[in-house]
Amino acid sequence: MSTAGLLCLLLCLLFPSSSSSADELEILLNLATALQSSLSSSPFASWTPDSPLCSFAGVTCNSNGSVIEIDLSSKHLSGELPLDSICQLRSLEKLAFGYNSLHGILSNGLSGCTGLRYLDLANNQFNGPVPDLSTLVELRYLYLNNSVLSGTFPWGSLTAMTNLVTLSVGDNLFDSSPFPEQILSLRHLNWLYMSNSSIGGEIPPAIGGLTELINLELSDNTLTGEIPPEIGNLTNLWQLELYNNSLTGRLPVGLRNLTKLELFDASMNNLNGDLSELRFLTNLVSLQLFMNGFSGGVPAEFGEFRKLVNLSLYTNMLTGPLPQKLGSWAEFDFIDVSENFLTGPIPPDMCKQGKMKELLMLQNGFTGEIPATYGDCKTLKRFRVSNNSLSGSVPGGIWGLPSLNIIDVATNRLEGPITADIANARSLGQLFVSNNQLSGHLPHEISMAGSLVAIDLSHNKFSGEIPSTMGELKKLGSLNIDNNKFSGSIPDGLGSCTSLSDVNMAQNFLSGEIPPSIGSLPVMNSLNLSNNKLSGQIPSTLSSLRLSLLDLSHNLLTGPIPHSLLVEAYKGSFAGNPGLCSSEAVAITFRRCPSTSHLSKNTRTFIICLIVGIVFLMTLLGIFLYMHRKEEKRENYSLKEESWDVKSFSVLSFTEDEILNSIKPENLIGKGASGNVYKVALPNGKELAVKHIWRSGPPGDRRSGYWKGRRMSSPMLGRSAYGKSREFESEVETLSSIRHVNVVKLYCSITSEDSSLLVYEYLPKGSLWDQLHMGVGGGGKTELDWDARYEVALGAAKGLEYLHHGCERPVIHRDVKSSNILLDEFLKPRIADFGLAKIVQTDGSKDSTHLIAGTHGYIAPEYGYSSKVNEKSDVYSFGVVLMELVTGKRPIEPEFGEKNDIVNWVSSQLKTRARVLGLVDSRIPDPLREEALKVLKIAILCTAALPAQRPTMRSVVQMLEGAEPCKFVRVFIEKDDSGKAALVTEPAKLT
Repeated sequence: MSTAGLLCLLLCLLFPSSSSSADELEILLNLATALQSSLSSSPFASWTPDSPLCSFAGVTCNSNGSVIEIDLSSKHLSGELPLDSICQLRSLEKLAFGYNSLHGILSNGLSGCTGLRYLDLANNQFNGPVPDLSTLVELRYLYLNNSVLSGTFPWGSLTAMTNLVTLSVGDNLFDSSPFPEQILSLRHLNWLYMSNSSIGGEIPPAIGGLTELINLELSDNTLTGEIPPEIGNLTNLWQLELYNNSLTGRLPVGLRNLTKLELFDASMNNLNGDLSELRFLTNLVSLQLFMNGFSGGVPAEFGEFRKLVNLSLYTNMLTGPLPQKLGSWAEFDFIDVSENFLTGPIPPDMCKQGKMKELLMLQNGFTGEIPATYGDCKTLKRFRVSNNSLSGSVPGGIWGLPSLNIIDVATNRLEGPITADIANARSLGQLFVSNNQLSGHLPHEISMAGSLVAIDLSHNKFSGEIPSTMGELKKLGSLNIDNNKFSGSIPDGLGSCTSLSDVNMAQNFLSGEIPPSIGSLPVMNSLNLSNNKLSGQIPSTLSSLRLSLLDLSHNLLTGPIPHSLLVEAYKGSFAGNPGLCSSEAVAITFRRCPSTSHLSKNTRTFIICLIVGIVFLMTLLGIFLYMHRKEEKRENYSLKEESWDVKSFSVLSFTEDEILNSIKPENLIGKGASGNVYKVALPNGKELAVKHIWRSGPPGDRRSGYWKGRRMSSPMLGRSAYGKSREFESEVETLSSIRHVNVVKLYCSITSEDSSLLVYEYLPKGSLWDQLHMGVGGGGKTELDWDARYEVALGAAKGLEYLHHGCERPVIHRDVKSSNILLDEFLKPRIADFGLAKIVQTDGSKDSTHLIAGTHGYIAPEYGYSSKVNEKSDVYSFGVVLMELVTGKRPIEPEFGEKNDIVNWVSSQLKTRARVLGLVDSRIPDPLREEALKVLKIAILCTAALPAQRPTMRSVVQMLEGAEPCKFVRVFIEKDDSGKAALVTEPAKLT
């Protein structure tokens, strides 16, 4: 070889190829172009063509100048990752883009990264399946968790990765599969994260062969069977997570071998037996076994665990005492052993290191006094020991702990006062001390606990006056001090507590007048001042309140009862006040107030006698006519032979006979508790819906409310057949006064002695229930896309908003559900079926107020403790409908588990982003899932457990309008009539 040739060869060996460097530079610059960062200081700022590529931020090169690592984790990146291009970097060993917002489908371009040892694409927003990984034979670390990946995971690709150390693929939307056996051959694994990855079946015993594992996480799956004893072979385990599966049986023998275990969570399973296998795990830091069926005692050895800071054993069947040294060694964080059968004293030193945040021990059999040591636990946020047998006084310091947001010591045997320390309780939101023997005056310093939302002092021995400064508690929503010995007057300042919705001061010794300021409280829902010594007149301001409960009985009130309170709903609300009177004749009997009329006594007596006589004669005449008509009835019954009364509410384009002739079996389209529904096709082409309601059951039907003159009760409805008459009258009264585009239109009512007909507009697409869950309607199958579902949600919300806020008197529907939302030919919704509706403060009949109205799955929780409800119950039911629209699920599904409904199910899924996204109906395209989640958030607000925490329907409409799906725009160029080009835009539907 010539000298020149040798020199050229030497230069090629000493210096990398300039063309190779240029190729890698181009690849990196293309990557920077494809991605965007929301950081003010972009990670791509140093990625410039005139800079050495090995100086790029996040890029590492080898000694030859070739790129071997790209690490851009947690850089707030978005865009689609060009893997095909990246994998042309032949020396690449590490690719890390975790914790960003990358999206799109992962291409099979990964197959080119054959030298890759580290791959991290976790915590992004990809969609679609995981590509084939079989060429990544050098891979040691694989992170794909929480990236919204779906489809079937290519488990077979793992068999070639014999050196894999970390496998993290949890929190995705993979197809269900049994535990993948391919993993069992990866003998070098030390980190296996497969939580929430749709793994079912049993944990294979061969998992005991992965002896290098230090972390094993299989939570949030559908695993069944027992925990295999072979898991005891994993002696290097530091963390074992098995929670929220369907595992059964006892903790396996051999679990004691996991002496390096620090974190163990097997909660929310069906495990049973005792905890004896755990007494050897002295390195435990966190132990969570709640919501299982464990029994027996808590091992005494737990009291000697020097690292234990978290202990959660609630909702089991554990018995006996807790170790008294429990939590005294380390910086103990929290304990929750609620809902067991534990006894003995509370361990005194769990806050010995001054770090404890939660002490939750409610619903057990603990005895003795509350240890005074907790009065110095400044970090404590939740202190709940209710429903036990504790005695003695509450340590004074507990009342004033600065971080505490709940004190719950209710239902014990505690004595003594609430001390002035409560002035320091600046974070306290809930104070529950009911059902004890607490006594003394309520300190005026309580007004300095400005975060208080709920106070319950009921059933104690408190005395003295209610502090006049209570009005300073601006956030207070609930005040229950009933069954005590409070005296003096009700503070006028309570009228400043604008969030107050529930007040119960019954069974005390309160005196003086009722402050008129109470009537100005905007959200007041329940007011009970009964069994006191209140005097004076009932303030007229109470007339402005919309109360579900009002009780002023058994006081010393005098004077006239305000007119608007003289309704059947408040019939017993004024009993035991002999000084009250009524200024007019009403259904509720009260002494008439002194009249200002100058008529003589004889004249008044004559008028009263005349009125009584007329009423008596009219009653006799009515009875005679009724009996006469009954006698004239023929044995064979038909609708046309009855005498009908037509009451129209708009101009009619049909006759009575056209309706009656159509009430026949072939036109039946639905059945309900209150009657049958028929479709009526008129000769002019118009279609109507007719509800036929039998007031006493069809003639000849022995199951009817009347049979041969005998009154019977309906086992289905739980009330007499008279109730159907009331339902009919309620529906007519409600609908006849309503005019709204989103409320079904009532044309007329046609009534007879034994039955009634309501004639509505006909909605051809049936109900929302049909469209969501049956895929059918009156007009055939229709697939509801997200735009249609959103419009249904908004329209139905506007209908309910009108009922609650737009009518002269608010209307509570009381049976809001998807089957009562009907759809026209354009899928525009109408609120229907007002058989249970209640006009606030006017319809308070005994049956309606004590009827559990509504449908299982939609009923608000307050029905469990109060039959008198308000508009917020409709809001809850509407929230359930919103959840149906988003998830596509019925309110009650077998998959939710026994005694669970859609509200509980949705709540249980709010743990990871992947699980939240998984709530969205699979029929909704991926690009629209974020839009659907906006509506799901509104649904969660609507279904808050406490009515006061739910928004009004007016607020719901505003929130829904703010959640309108993004409108994508198509842009194109079009020539006008003159031939001139113009830019044209129009909405483009996203599919």
